[in-house]
Amino acid sequence: MLTVSAIAHVAIRVKDIERTLDFYINKLGFAEMLRLDRDGRLWLVYLRITDDQYLEVFPEGEGERASEREAVGFNHMCLQVPDIEQTVRELNAVGVEIRPKVQGADGNWQTWIEDPDGHRIELMQMAENSMQAQAVARIKGQ
Repeated sequence: MLTVSAIAHVAIRVKDIERTLDFYINKLGFAEMLRLDRDGRLWLVYLRITDDQYLEVFPEGEGERASEREAVGFNHMCLQVPDIEQTVRELNAVGVEIRPKVQGADGNWQTWIEDPDGHRIELMQMAENSMQAQAVARIKGQ
């Protein structure tokens, strides 16, 4: 069986790189790590989520929005947050449109936002008694 230690990055393609970087850096607080050029043009930008997890952003996307939720392919990215209430306050303060906080079917608290290209982002506070926490405990034999 393949041994995987983490999801290292998620990659998205965007229409307007500057608008996207403004959102992820100035509103969500990610840091730009590096840029790579190819054939004299910007090819991608790496944004830091954690020291081991990144968002790879490719410019010059085609179309106006990310695919709809029901389409085959990438559906959403989930960012775990330590305090959903604080997250809601922080996003409201910088003007990010945010859905009301709800407790999901899995027992976790969540809210949703979209980036400028319509990529869906779930923000989730993991609950100690969530279905995921129970499943991890079961898998680990705890």
